[in-house]
This record gives sequence, structure tokens and C-alpha cells, in this order.
Amino acid sequence: GKLHRVKFTVQVTMGTEQDLREFQREYTDFLDDEDDQGAYVGRVKEMIRSNRHRLVVNINDLRHKNEKRTTKLLNEAQVELTAFQRALKDFVMTVDSAYGKQYEDFYVGLEGSFGSKHVTPRTLTSRLLGSLVCVEGIVTKCSLVRPKVVKSVHYCPATSKTIERKYTDLTSLEPFPTSAAYPTKDEDGNPYETEYGLSLYRDHQTLSIQEMPEKAPAGQLPRSVDVVLDDDLVDLAKPGDRVQVVGVYRCLPSKQGGYTSGTFRTILIACNVLVLSKEVVPTFSARDVAKIKRFAKTPRHNPFEVLARSLAPSIHGHEQVKQAVLCMLLGGVEKILDNGTRLRGDINVLLIGDPSTAKSQMLRYVLHTAPRAVTTTGRGSSGVGLTAAVTTDQETNERRLEAGAMVLADRGVVCIDEFDKMSDIDRTAIHEVMEQGRVTIAKAGIHAKLNARCSILAAANPVYGRYDEYKTPMDNIGMQDSLLSRFDLIFIVLDEMDPEHDRRISDHVLRMHRYRAVGEQDGEALPMGGGEETL
Repeated sequence: GKLHRVKFTVQVTMGTEQDLREFQREYTDFLDDEDDQGAYVGRVKEMIRSNRHRLVVNINDLRHKNEKRTTKLLNEAQVELTAFQRALKDFVMTVDSAYGKQYEDFYVGLEGSFGSKHVTPRTLTSRLLGSLVCVEGIVTKCSLVRPKVVKSVHYCPATSKTIERKYTDLTSLEPFPTSAAYPTKDEDGNPYETEYGLSLYRDHQTLSIQEMPEKAPAGQLPRSVDVVLDDDLVDLAKPGDRVQVVGVYRCLPSKQGGYTSGTFRTILIACNVLVLSKEVVPTFSARDVAKIKRFAKTPRHNPFEVLARSLAPSIHGHEQVKQAVLCMLLGGVEKILDNGTRLRGDINVLLIGDPSTAKSQMLRYVLHTAPRAVTTTGRGSSGVGLTAAVTTDQETNERRLEAGAMVLADRGVVCIDEFDKMSDIDRTAIHEVMEQGRVTIAKAGIHAKLNARCSILAAANPVYGRYDEYKTPMDNIGMQDSLLSRFDLIFIVLDEMDPEHDRRISDHVLRMHRYRAVGEQDGEALPMGGGEETL
């Protein structure tokens, strides 16, 4: 049985080498599109001109031209990418042979639409192992950039011979990793000298990508995935960035005492990293623009008041608070002066007052409306969790930065409920963020500045649980002046004992649940925020 098995493996390897040449020819045909439109010939020439060695290929073009190869490339990424990269190297040699000899490898980065292979770290399951996937998420951890040896050259003075040794590990596309032994002597025991100038090294970095906070299901821990970046992809993303990583998903078997345990560590070997922009750009159609202009020109409406009224329509009253929250959601104008001073454009709002005056509901509404919002509560968050933490990496024992809630909500809104229950030590962590819009850290030999340009909407109860009318406002609020001066708008929301006022509120609540729209079934619940026209 053993002999038979050995024979079979030999056949397979020979077959793959033949197949590789076959695949390579098809990929070369795709790149060599002079007679079609010459798009990729132009891209390769542009790559040579700008002295790079990674060509970004749109997978839609490949699908358009050769659908079978594309399906193979998505499902059996390792073999196909090797063939693609060899084809690219050959093609570069035909275009400019001198440039092709400068680099050992040329890389292919992919972009475009991946269909069912476009996933988040939560939906990255075992069926995608070995496939090419596109993962979206937010970078939480980032290791230092380290060089990794790819090829070493050794010279033996006794025999005046030169040998060269190549190294591949499990994070490269080669099927078999080489041993990590570094040659020091030849078989007769003569020592080798390493020629450092002729050896090749490559940059290497690992990232952790976590799923976006707004897409994670409630009540579950956010999942994360490790990404390995090589060569020209390092340092493209920093903690807090939202990225799309295209790469091969594979597992690294770990041997302990000669046999493997059932669980493997899985990583993503990146071939392209796209940083998604922080600014959320609204997309308006021509009809939307026409409607917006018509709404702005209506003489009997003041657009600002109409917008403020339609904010959180299920809450009765609080006109001023709604106008303030609307201003906060739209944001002010950030100014950076010629001498480098930054005047923030973020508006910070504090709601303080009696219980059951819909403060938390207002926060909840903002959380679902703002394009990027992070919510925390006073007791459930520490100062380090809001700003940034320095942690020790388990594998390499290096120090690294982990971004906190405010850094992740850069260019967004942070809603803090139960603001008065926070301890003073944790509350001081917010001071710098509210005025400067950044987090500065000097801990454990790491000195770093992280951007956290976010608006803060905080809700708090007074010192005595209820607002005491016989004491001054400062005694009731009970926070330091240094913190209060950073809030632009402070609202004291009171629960007034007034029968007429209470009747209006109860009338509003009942009307929300009583009136039915045309064609609505009996007993069907009203959609949230859909009842403005019927009231």
C-alpha cells in the first residue's frame, strides 16, 4: 500500500506543475490585452514607472474575460495566485526585462465584487478555508514591522564556494515550508560566512481586524481575525481605521509532541488592503436633490424646526433639546488656523435632570440615526476603555496599542448614559478628547497620539437622584467646572407636576398607538419613527 501511495503523490505533483503552466498561460492572456483595450498593459507599465511590484487587478475584469479561472481563483486561491504571480513576472519580463530582474517576486492584489466571499470576521467560517475572501472590519491591534529573511547567501572561505538558501514559512504561498535551520557549516565542518548585502529580507506585520461595532449583533462579543501583511502592504492601516482586506484564508497547524491537536489557528494572508474613508458621504439621487430644494423653499415651514420636530417623534415636547441634538448630529465647522491651532467643530451636549424624562430614549435615537455612533454607560466603562490601552501581545511579548471606544468613534458620536455614576478618575480621561479631539498616551515606553474627533452626548441624573429646587444648579449637577466648561449645551430637564402637561403627554402616547394608517391590519404595531404623518 505504501508504494502505491508514494507513486500517487509523485503523479499529483507532476500534474500540478503542468497545470500551473496551463493556468499561467491563461493569466498571461488576460494581462496581455493589447488587442482588446490595453487596460492591463497600461497598468503594468504604470507599475514599472512608479517602481512598485504589486499590480491591483479588478476581479470583475477577470470574470468578464475568463469565468472558469475566476471561480477557481476564488475557491483554490493558493495554486491560482502562484500561477497568476508567475504570469505577471513573465509578462513584466517581456515588457521591461531589466526591471523584471530587480525583484524576486511580483505580487497580485485583487479588488472588485466577491459575492458570497465578501464577509465580516463573524461569518468567516471553515467553509472559506483556502478561498480568497474580502473581509471588512476595524483595525484594533497592530504589531511592529519586523524584517523576515527570504533568501540568505553564504560564502565558505576554505573552499571558496557560495551557497544560497531560500526560506518559506506557512504565511507564504509556497506549498511546503522549509526548515528554519540557518546553515553555519558545510559537510566537512568548514564554517560559512553570511553575505548580508546579497541576502533578501522582507517586511512583515500582523494586524487584528474586529467586526464593526454597528454590525455586531447585540449581546455577543465582537469577533476578530488575524491578518498577515508582507512587503509593501505594511503600515497601510493603523488602529481605529476601517479597512477591507482581500486575502487567502488558511489555517496554521500547530504540532505538539509530534501530533497535531484538533484546533488550528486561522489567519488571513493579505494581498490587498483598502482603507475605507472616515467621512460618511451621503448619496443623493437627482429626485432627492429636487425634493430637498423644494422642502427648503416652503414658505410656511422653517426647515430647522420641522427637522427638529421629526427627530425622535415618539418623544413629546423637549423642543430645545431636539434642536440641540439636531445641531450636534449635523456638526459644526472645524477650523485649522495657519499656525496649526485646531478649533473643534464638534458640539458636546449634556442632558441632566429627573428620572423618566426620556433622556436615555434620546440617546438611543441618536445611536440608531448617526452613521457612526458608539454607546457606553458610566459604570460599564473605564477611562482606559474609552481612550486607549497598552497591552502585551501573547505571541511575541511586544507592547502594542489597542484603540478604545472614543478612538473607534472618530468623526462620530459617543453616547454616554449614567454619566454621573462614572468615577472621577475615569471622567478625567474624557477632558482631553472633548477639547483637543485626540488621545495622547505615554505609557510603558509607548508615546502615541490617536485621533478621536467625536461629539459627546451625555445623560446624567442630579446628585440627589432628583433635582432639588431649593439648591443652586451647581450643587445639583455636582461635576467639576473644568468638565462642564467643555460642554457647549447643558440642559436641565425637569419632571414638572402639572396635570395639564401630563395629560398632553398621555394623549400623545395614546394617539401613537391608536390611529391606524390606511390598509393597516388590526392590532399591528406601529413602525418606529413611521408615524409622523398620522399624528
